[in-house]
Amino acid sequence: MPTTLVKKENVERKWYILDAAGKPMGRTAVIAANLLRGKNKVDFTPNVDCGDFVIIINTDKAILTGNKLEKKVYRTHSGWIGGLKETKYRLLMESRSDFAMELAVKGMLPKNSLGRTALTRLKLYKGAEHKNAAQKPVEWTQD
Repeated sequence: MPTTLVKKENVERKWYILDAAGKPMGRTAVIAANLLRGKNKVDFTPNVDCGDFVIIINTDKAILTGNKLEKKVYRTHSGWIGGLKETKYRLLMESRSDFAMELAVKGMLPKNSLGRTALTRLKLYKGAEHKNAAQKPVEWTQD
């Protein structure tokens, strides 16, 4: 059986909306990563950037299951001695919930140029309104 491979010029991209309200953050991130990668398409090719655009709304209403709000920690280091900063996810979700969702999606994408390019097609909004109505996005319903 012949294998169909997509060329970079023949990629048709669609816009999808994911609503994160009341859903676990990880489940929403998995769906977004698969759409950004293009794994839902029939002609998916692993070495070609064939993914779609994804808009995630209501990131501030996404939930973390279990004790992750208190036990999960976001760490950054400045490179200097004593430059480690830790933020609990409870504070991160209150102040920068869109950044927390971006971290979750970024962790599920490949760590190469395809993943970095796919992450540029991710649009995150804290509320229910978004600025991409002109692109006529479609609500993603397969969960």
